[in-house]
Amino acid sequence: METVNKKILLVEDDPNFGIVLKDYLSMNDFDVTLAKNGMEGFEKFKKDNYDICILDVMMPYKDGFTLAKEIREKNEHVPIVFLTAKTMKEDVLKGYKAGADDYLNKPFDSEVLLMKIRAILQRKSSNSLSESKKFEFELGNFHLNSKLRFLKYKDQEAIKLSPKENELLRLLALHENDLMPRELALTKIWRDDNYFTSRSMDVYIAKLRKYLKIDDDVEILNIHGEGFRLVVKEEQK
Repeated sequence: METVNKKILLVEDDPNFGIVLKDYLSMNDFDVTLAKNGMEGFEKFKKDNYDICILDVMMPYKDGFTLAKEIREKNEHVPIVFLTAKTMKEDVLKGYKAGADDYLNKPFDSEVLLMKIRAILQRKSSNSLSESKKFEFELGNFHLNSKLRFLKYKDQEAIKLSPKENELLRLLALHENDLMPRELALTKIWRDDNYFTSRSMDVYIAKLRKYLKIDDDVEILNIHGEGFRLVVKEEQK
């Protein structure tokens, strides 16, 4: 997933750490705004749109928990990650109750934070995509009409997909040439993410592969431990 120009609001009262972290995230193609306390952080939040907020918990004037609640009143969906030196269970729970998407204890590996940010943004992007109203897709030489549940190859007779085959292929098509996270399909289609539903999805992936195998330019790849990728060669687009 592209992170170029994704905007981060970083609120950190330690000036040295804040600058180092801002520079690190900027080097990884994020557009970072740094605020030195909760009051300044909220003022900056009100003036711009951010893709994710990273908040220190212990700050003067306004702590991270209070800031998170104020941010949530303005925007219910923007992801929030807390940075804290506090490891008490009560504080972690308080952070999640304040609307946190994730939590990192100081000191932490900056690469771990980077991976968490990317995972959260990927999840947010996938969830937004899955709410798309699009129902017709050109996949190589296939035409998918997910409203009618028809999958048609060239001039051949259309295949009538089962409801789950249809939903799964549509979700893959929405993520064409990109990762479709396994957990996204399980929660959106099966409404549950456990061993049995996961095995069930694998059966449906196998069925879809049988339908698609007549076109060499279309295939479903297994991305180990993450999900699936519907690959459609560009020259067929």
